[in-house]
Amino acid sequence: MYLIHALPPSIPAQDLDFLARAEPATIGHFQSMGFMDAGIRAHSQDIRVAGTAVTVQMPGTDGGILHHAMGCVRPGDVLVIDRCGEAVTASFGGAMAYAAKQAGVAALIVDGLVTDLGELRQHGVPVWSRGPSVVTTRVLGLDGEFCGTINCGGVSVRPGDAILADENGVLVLPREHIHAAAQQAIDFQEREKLTLARLRAGEKFPDIVGSRDIIERNRALSTV
Repeated sequence: MYLIHALPPSIPAQDLDFLARAEPATIGHFQSMGFMDAGIRAHSQDIRVAGTAVTVQMPGTDGGILHHAMGCVRPGDVLVIDRCGEAVTASFGGAMAYAAKQAGVAALIVDGLVTDLGELRQHGVPVWSRGPSVVTTRVLGLDGEFCGTINCGGVSVRPGDAILADENGVLVLPREHIHAAAQQAIDFQEREKLTLARLRAGEKFPDIVGSRDIIERNRALSTV
């Protein structure tokens, strides 16, 4: 049976633009929750996307629910796909990626496999997955769910959550956390520019960040 729920409200563009100024790895300095596991990898380099999560649960080899999703997604959405542990069959390939491009989808993230890697890169829609497969889904009319809460990469994803992703990984944020997380990361990134300037001027990294003092105090205590 197919379960179809309503699309979540889109996150305002200005909030997504602000979030996209933050690097997921910088937010990782301050929190450890919400990051998908490292097995879900980008198929492109030098990318960063922020968008509204639109979720799909697609068990087995029936791709019908993803077809439905592709008819509903809006510009700026990130399609997040839970394959329920299926690890043989590609969720989508080149034609679906082209459909996503035409719909203005910001990215496709799947806890599973994909195919047609060359076409995915050619069409330019950022894709994250666990790797490639030559076996593909079919429209079988069996089951799936659109816009329910899913699990992707070990993280619970609700429709309407914010997604921030780059080649280092994928972060899921409740929309109410966007501004606090992004601001903290942006401030850190600005401070890091000063660190780089001091390194260029000849200072040593442990002196700049204070780790030398911590280590010396630890050594002194161990000799008491």
